[in-house]
Amino acid sequence: MSKIPAVPDPLPAQVFDSHCHLDIMVGNRQASSGDPVAQAAQAASATVESILADARAVGVARLVTIGYDLRSSQWNADVAAQHRDVYAGVAIHPNEAHEATPEVLAEIEALAGRPEVRAVGETGLDYFRDWAAKDDQHASFRAHIEIAKRTGKALVIHDRDAHDDVLKVLAHEGAPDKVVFHSFSGDAEMAKKCAEAGYFMSFSGPVTYKNAGYLREAAQVAPTELLLVETDAPYLPPVPHRGKPNAPYLIPITLHCLAEVKAVQPEALCAAIEDNGVTVFGQW
Repeated sequence: MSKIPAVPDPLPAQVFDSHCHLDIMVGNRQASSGDPVAQAAQAASATVESILADARAVGVARLVTIGYDLRSSQWNADVAAQHRDVYAGVAIHPNEAHEATPEVLAEIEALAGRPEVRAVGETGLDYFRDWAAKDDQHASFRAHIEIAKRTGKALVIHDRDAHDDVLKVLAHEGAPDKVVFHSFSGDAEMAKKCAEAGYFMSFSGPVTYKNAGYLREAAQVAPTELLLVETDAPYLPPVPHRGKPNAPYLIPITLHCLAEVKAVQPEALCAAIEDNGVTVFGQW
């Protein structure tokens, strides 16, 4: 079983985690035998309260917990309603696009209308896995774009091996006012295209990986005013914790990497990301 990573030094200023999965971390969705990282996170027997406390101790004051199907979206919305430092995103993940029936999408839209829900996501396209047909993914993605526009909430995008098609769908459908590419995975050219469109780019643990120079190049060209940081916890931990469960308290490692790449002081980057968070998700 993977050990829980050590606590990093606190940040010099407050920041937030723009994307995590509290329900998976606390075991509301029981990890399968093929999901050892989630299994390790759940073995720690964390609670929402302990996750928030650990994060606050290093300067990560708030977080956005993200849904990926109807059940997780409902759970995350309810948890956000109970904790003033938590917002929620609600959606059907592209890998589950076959579940995005008109009835389910209507329930997602109802959840998106709640005040504690500040994002429609994660939605988008995933060409890495073949769990859902591309036609179903495209139809679900288009439906979520419309939900985001009708509710005025940010659109949080899952884009895996589908950069060109994601950009094409956004251009064809007309993007909502606020778009976030979660766990940004494109190169510098993709970052430039997103910047031109005014899309926010949220970087996670992989930007610290030795073989991910293309991500650091992307972060370098991404305008600071369009930058966010996330964990995707319990997944995608930064080095030196690959293979271990991620959590919001590890944000400082990724943020320090981004600050070095951007050649700015960590405190200044924290302040910029906090401002960007208000732009995307509203006042806390």
